[in-house]
Amino acid sequence: MAFVVGQLVVWYQLVEMGFFIATNPANDFFYLLTGLHGLHMLGGLVALARTTDKVWFMLVTPTKAALSVELCAIYWHFLLCIWLALFALLIYT
Repeated sequence: MAFVVGQLVVWYQLVEMGFFIATNPANDFFYLLTGLHGLHMLGGLVALARTTDKVWFMLVTPTKAALSVELCAIYWHFLLCIWLALFALLIYT
């Protein structure tokens, strides 16, 4: 959540300085990249919250809880791999 709030603050500061979305392609790319990341993170946080609820309050059988934890872990590991690949792409190009 801190990342999403931080990005909203940065977006507000950029707009205050005149860096609007349609000003140039670099701005478009920045807003798109950080916006998609924010949406992806929010989706992951929702999945994590639902999984935590299921496990903490024992709302499902242990088998289904284990599956939910496994799927949540896959989601977050996928997100990590995507961002490591993007960092590598941005650093080495």
